Amino acid sequence: MPTTRTRSGAAPELKAYLRLLTATQFAFNTGFYAVLPYLAAHLGDGLGMAGWLVGLVLGLRTFSQQGLFVVGGALTDRYGPRPVVLTGCVLRIAGFCWLAQAGTTATVIGAVLLIGFAAALFSPAVESETARAAVAHEAGTGTPRAQVLAVFSAAGQAGAFLGPLLGSLLLLLGGDFRTACLAGAVVFVGVLAGHARLMPRRPRRVRAPGARTVLPREVFANRPFLLLCVIHSTYLVSYNQLYLALPMEVERATGSQSALGGLFALSSLLVVVLQLPLTRWSARRIAPRTALVTGLAVVASGFAAVPLLPGGPAGLLPGAALVVLLTLGQMLLVPAARGLVPDLVDDHRLGLATGALSSVSGLAVLVGSAATGTLLDASGPVLWGVLTAVPLTGAALALTLSGAGRTPGPRTDATDRP
Repeated sequence: MPTTRTRSGAAPELKAYLRLLTATQFAFNTGFYAVLPYLAAHLGDGLGMAGWLVGLVLGLRTFSQQGLFVVGGALTDRYGPRPVVLTGCVLRIAGFCWLAQAGTTATVIGAVLLIGFAAALFSPAVESETARAAVAHEAGTGTPRAQVLAVFSAAGQAGAFLGPLLGSLLLLLGGDFRTACLAGAVVFVGVLAGHARLMPRRPRRVRAPGARTVLPREVFANRPFLLLCVIHSTYLVSYNQLYLALPMEVERATGSQSALGGLFALSSLLVVVLQLPLTRWSARRIAPRTALVTGLAVVASGFAAVPLLPGGPAGLLPGAALVVLLTLGQMLLVPAARGLVPDLVDDHRLGLATGALSSVSGLAVLVGSAATGTLLDASGPVLWGVLTAVPLTGAALALTLSGAGRTPGPRTDATDRP
C-alpha cells in the first residue's frame, strides 16, 4: 500500500506498525477469498453434498467466525494481540490444509469450523490494534483516524477483489480446489511470519482479584456503545442483502444470476478506487455521527431506487444502482463507526468491544436474513419498502448517539502506542 502523502485521496503517512496491520489485512482477504468463492461448488459438485448440507456448512463457517469475534476480542484484551494473532494464523493454515484433504461431511465441517474460529481470533485482534494505532496516529500527526481506517478497509477490499482472481488463475492453470486451499495456506504462512517478526510484544494484562474476563459491565452496560452496535447492525443487515435480495432481483430482471460476479467486482472496485478520497473528504468536512447518518441514508436510497428505476440495459440498472449506493454508504459509515469505538469504551476493553461490534451485528444478520427470506416472495414494493426502512431506522438512531458529533481529541492512554 502507498504510504506517502499526495495531492488527493492518497493514503496518509503510516507508521511501520500500521503498515504491517494494513498489509496483513490485504493478505488475509487475498488468501481467504482465493478459496471461499469455490467452496460451495466443491462441496456440491466435488463431494456430492445435498444443497441443504452445503448451506449448513457455509452457515457454520459464518457462525464460527462472526459469532465468536467477541471471544477473540476478549482474549486480545487479556493476553495482548500478538499471541492471539499468531494462534489465529496457525489455526487458519491448519484449517486450509485440512480442508484440502477433507473428503467426508464430518471432516469438512471440522475444517471450516477451524477456519472460521481462526478468523474469530485474528480479525478482532488486528482490527482493535488498527483502531488503537489510528487514534495514536491522529494524536501525533493530526490525520483523522477515519482516514487511516479507510486505508485498512480499502486494503481488505483489494484483497477480496484479488483473491477470487488468484483462485480462478490457479484453476485455469490446471489446479483444483485442493490447490486453491494450499495456496491460501501459503499466504497465511507469510502473514504468520510477518507478525511473528514485526508485531510487538506487550506485557500480559494482570487481572485484578474478582475481575471478570467475559461480558464486563463497562462494555455491555455501556449504552452509547450498545447503540453503536445496533446502528452498525442495521448497516450489516442491509449490506447482507447483496447476497439475498440482489440475486433475486438479478434473476428476476435477467432470468439468471450470471451477472452477479460482475456486480460484486464493481462493489470491490468502487471501494479500492474511492474509499480513500471519500473518507479523506468526509473525515475533514463532517463529524462521525454525520457520516453515519449520511451513509445509512445513502444505503436506504439504494433499496428505494430498485422499484423506481427502469430495467435499463440488460435489465440490470436497478441492481447496479443498489450495488453502487450500498457500497458508497458503506464507505462513508464503516470507517466512522470503527473510529468511534475507542471513544466509547476504555482502552483496555477495546479488543472485546471490537469483537462485540461484529458479533452483535452477526446475530442481527442471522435474524434479519431469516426475516428477509420470508419477504422474498412478497410483492416488490413491500420487500423494498421494508429494506429501505432498516437503514433509515439506523440513521435515526445515529442522530441520538451521544458524543459522536464531535471531532475526537488526543487520547492520553493511546499516545504511547506504535
